Amino acid sequence: MNIQLPFPDDTVFDMQPEHTAIRTTAERFASESLAPLSRRIEAGGEIPLDIRRRMGALGLIGLELPEEHGGLGLDHTASGIVIEAIAEGDFNVAYVQLLASLCGTIVARHARPEIAGEVLPAVCSGEKLIALALTEPQGGSDAASLRLKAEKRGDEFLLTGEKTSISLADQADHAIVFARTDPGSTDARGISAFLVDLDASGIGRTRFHDMGEHAVGRGSLFFDAVRVPAARLLGSEGEGFAQVMQGFDFSRALIGLQCLAVARISLRETWRYVSSRQSFGRPLCENQGVSFPLAELETYVEAARLLCYRTLAAKDAGRPHTREAAMCKWWAPKLAFEVVQQCLLLHGHAGYSRDLPFEQRLRDVLGLQIGDGTAQIMKHIIAREALRVV
Repeated sequence: MNIQLPFPDDTVFDMQPEHTAIRTTAERFASESLAPLSRRIEAGGEIPLDIRRRMGALGLIGLELPEEHGGLGLDHTASGIVIEAIAEGDFNVAYVQLLASLCGTIVARHARPEIAGEVLPAVCSGEKLIALALTEPQGGSDAASLRLKAEKRGDEFLLTGEKTSISLADQADHAIVFARTDPGSTDARGISAFLVDLDASGIGRTRFHDMGEHAVGRGSLFFDAVRVPAARLLGSEGEGFAQVMQGFDFSRALIGLQCLAVARISLRETWRYVSSRQSFGRPLCENQGVSFPLAELETYVEAARLLCYRTLAAKDAGRPHTREAAMCKWWAPKLAFEVVQQCLLLHGHAGYSRDLPFEQRLRDVLGLQIGDGTAQIMKHIIAREALRVV
């Protein structure tokens, strides 16, 4: 049976049979193979290769990419369904889906066919990881001010500089690296994108000691006259920044669903707890001071979730969705943090311990209030889009 959810602008999310099938597969894998190992995966400090390979074999990585590149050729909504399901089992493992979709889409659209055919099948199979290297030490939100240089030398470029705050920095096999190819430019013009093999000579890596997302890891990449073949240029020289900005409209909706998955599983666990826990001779859930806040959070989570799917449906329909994507990115991570915090508190002292998953979830979702664009930047985008029609 198809489920149709109409939205105010007549964009419709239509749950197709392939959506239902892939969701069933992803949910089963998440509940049986990820959730029981989530704490062990965090302690290990990396996303295990065998987990990635199993997801790849099930078609759960880069599924919106063309079949010739290892994907399933499904729509962007299907990617949202999968990342939501995977994140319920393990928030950090869902970064595999997030970065494969964001970076894979850029590579599929802008790399030479032979390069895309070489790299993307290994990403979709889980054999290889791909990262996005945009941020630099002196400019986080001001991404267009980057300084990493790419000097043309015959049929190759020499990359020199530093990238920082890179997810999977010490695990990734490839990275989309943004560099300034026009030394005379000072803004987004003159920025190009390259697909770089991270085992190339001259690349150094560090890992940060962050409070959360331990299995993902975040760090810096250092480029010391790294030679990159000109064939690895993505798209035309000087167009790199425009390419990544288009990709972010997709990834921000995925991030929203990734965070909301943590909120949804936390609410589910908390409803069970307050239904079974007795206080003063009756279940906690019979107290409005307990059930009403949870009911409010259920409402907010469902509204935010529909916004994320509306954004993906708009992308699949070829409609503008920059404004909606920015809404997903600032609201969903913030809401997820608030939900997990409330669920932790309702579990009392047990919720504050490391025996329950709430403390890890708080640490993990907090990171996405920063990464991929802060709330302030997202609100600036929303305001800019609103002023276009005033």
